[in-house]
Amino acid sequence: MTLPALQNTGVFFRRILAQFPQDISLAFAYGSGVFKQQGTSQGQMGKNMLDFVFAVDDPVTWHTMNLMQNRKHYSFLKHLGPKQITTIQNDYGAGVYYNTLVPVDGRLIKYGVISTATLIEDLMHWKTMYIAGRLHKPVRILLQGDDGKLRAALLGNLKSAVTASFLMLPESFSEEDLFLQIAGLSYCGDFRMVIGEDKSKVTNLVKDSVPTFRTLYSNILQECPQVVYKPQQGRLEVDKSPEGQFLQLMALPRTLQQQITRLVDPPGKNRDVEEILLQVAQDPDCGAVVQQGISSIVKISSITQSAKGIGTAGVLKTTNYSVKKLRKMWKGWRRKPS
Repeated sequence: MTLPALQNTGVFFRRILAQFPQDISLAFAYGSGVFKQQGTSQGQMGKNMLDFVFAVDDPVTWHTMNLMQNRKHYSFLKHLGPKQITTIQNDYGAGVYYNTLVPVDGRLIKYGVISTATLIEDLMHWKTMYIAGRLHKPVRILLQGDDGKLRAALLGNLKSAVTASFLMLPESFSEEDLFLQIAGLSYCGDFRMVIGEDKSKVTNLVKDSVPTFRTLYSNILQECPQVVYKPQQGRLEVDKSPEGQFLQLMALPRTLQQQITRLVDPPGKNRDVEEILLQVAQDPDCGAVVQQGISSIVKISSITQSAKGIGTAGVLKTTNYSVKKLRKMWKGWRRKPS
């Protein structure tokens, strides 16, 4: 089997995964190197960098082993040792440590390491929405342990994405409208969407992946009591009454509720969250308030994680990576009809 053919199979991903320490609770691949996106040919997919995330229970031990196996993957920060690398991972940015532009089996890869506990917190509460946002979109799960709490958090994160999107959509909308809204959640407020990312990224991501999104969200939509889902017609109708919106607001992740509270409640009033959300539910601009809340979460994590990336990748790799992103943005801009 030739390398290009091998890269289209699970065998190739397993070969990559085998080159890392195996104490991983969740490993997934994502992005344009894994899923075909509109405007990307099969040939281009084979050249795109592959993106991975590894969740690990014990980051210090994992980095200790990885430094022995793959020391060249790390920037100058490798000289600080595994404990300091873990401190940088956990205490700065979005709680994830990326090694980027790493050559493995004829492809360039980027992989992020996050502690399982930090991942669960982000999935449940949207503390940063950094990895939680990536998991709103289809990913290729390569390895998943039997951690019941992590499994529940992964499902809860998808439900939260649906709920937040309902609040920002009109009463009636198409499946594609919903999936575009969901895919765009983690880009709300991301400064990289101003410079560094293709402006049509969200549309490109969804257009060729509607069936994959449908598979990911179908059960949640069919079981949700606040929506009428007509899969045959590809249409949905959601309860936009103040009572319906209040229930949706109360089901949002805790950090988003807190951000909405800060936006709406003037300093010094100190009303409880339930009272504020009841007010927001009756506001015609309820969806805009929710979007503002999400933007405030994403903006902070996108800036701090990108700043951390300069250190974890090193200046040379950061420059190379940024140039690749800008080229991609330029190509996306040129594809647009005038």
